[in-house]
Amino acid sequence: MNELLTPAEMARADADAGNIQALMDAAGRAVARAILQRYRPCRVLVLAGPGNNGGDGKVAARYLAESGWPVTVADALTARDEDVRRAGLVIDAVFGAGLSRDVPESIAALLSAAPRIVAVDVPSGVDGATGAVRGFAPQAELTITFFRKKPGHLLHPGRGLCGELLLREIGMPASVLGPIAPQAWENTPALFTLPARTATGHKYSAGDVTVLAGELAGAARLACAAARRAGAGMVTLAADAPMTLPEAGLILRTDPLSALLQDPRRQTWVVGPGLGVARADDTLAQLITTAKTIVADADALTACAGAPERLRGAAVITPHTGEFTRVFGAIGPSKLEAARRAAKACGAVTVLKGADTVIAAPDGRAAINANAPPWLATGGTGDVLAGLTAALLAQGMAPFPAACAAVWLHGQAAQSLGPGLLAEDLPAALPRIMAALG
Repeated sequence: MNELLTPAEMARADADAGNIQALMDAAGRAVARAILQRYRPCRVLVLAGPGNNGGDGKVAARYLAESGWPVTVADALTARDEDVRRAGLVIDAVFGAGLSRDVPESIAALLSAAPRIVAVDVPSGVDGATGAVRGFAPQAELTITFFRKKPGHLLHPGRGLCGELLLREIGMPASVLGPIAPQAWENTPALFTLPARTATGHKYSAGDVTVLAGELAGAARLACAAARRAGAGMVTLAADAPMTLPEAGLILRTDPLSALLQDPRRQTWVVGPGLGVARADDTLAQLITTAKTIVADADALTACAGAPERLRGAAVITPHTGEFTRVFGAIGPSKLEAARRAAKACGAVTVLKGADTVIAAPDGRAAINANAPPWLATGGTGDVLAGLTAALLAQGMAPFPAACAAVWLHGQAAQSLGPGLLAEDLPAALPRIMAALG
């Protein structure tokens, strides 16, 4: 159930499923049950819009009334502020996820007056395709959606406005997904299978990762630590000069890049973290020429500012918002579509990082990640992600599932550590997260 449907795709699923009245009854009943399970009886006002969303709200009102709750249904276009303020709980059934215009000021005023809101499908004003706010959207305590989530449930700011999000089945057959052929998913372990060691395997069969280091090697060291903990059999820090290594098992090489490229075992490379823009520019070009498997991050991305075609040949790129904008231009209204455009432009799986990281493949497949906690936003965590991604690639995973796995494992490791984590804490947390997946 981790497929994501745009509002247009969901409308097609509704139409193909047929029996709209039965689906509406099941949806309204699901809303009522969620409220009965979470709230004490109170005065409820259902603000109903003119479409199916309003119909779901009216059904929910009926089931709540049958349970003995005092419920009023009001047309959202004629309801009064004082009615909203008197309610203990407001069910927002005004607009669904397919809203194509800004919320009228009168509706915004009503929703702003609500003491507590439970939203049907999405809080009114949240664009189900992008998570953007169409003029105004209220903060819901609880949102109940049906059959499949939408991108706007996972992309900010919509994700934050949903509050607790519940997905409920309403009797719609999964067969309606066939003609739709969804190309977006919530990023979960359903999208990948981690590489497994064989009984007769050895360190080189588990993959070799080389991480290029600049004068300030801290970022490269973080990438190395993640690659080692994520199962790469051999990890090398390639530097210009000798240095003290913090890990006994990490290999340091100071050979010229041309010499390192001659070793056929060195197929997977991380280029960019702490490397310096000028050196990353030259190094990336050489690696692409020799057809290596490349994870490009940080300075390697900045070196390609305004020239995404220079990244063609990389397997995975991992830009944060600033780096993405430098290379590909403004993200625009849809982070999901921006990542897809970028992946197509450069031919590499694009990991557009953030609280709602999007992983997009050149063929249009995309996943939205939702397990990253706020405390993951600290210096160096992106370097860990780059090394983790490289390790999975080196062990034979294809770029899209490798990137999906790396992002999910990264977020899960951060969750396990809790607030106050440092980037250097993450690699050691990876083995138990990976082991839990079997």
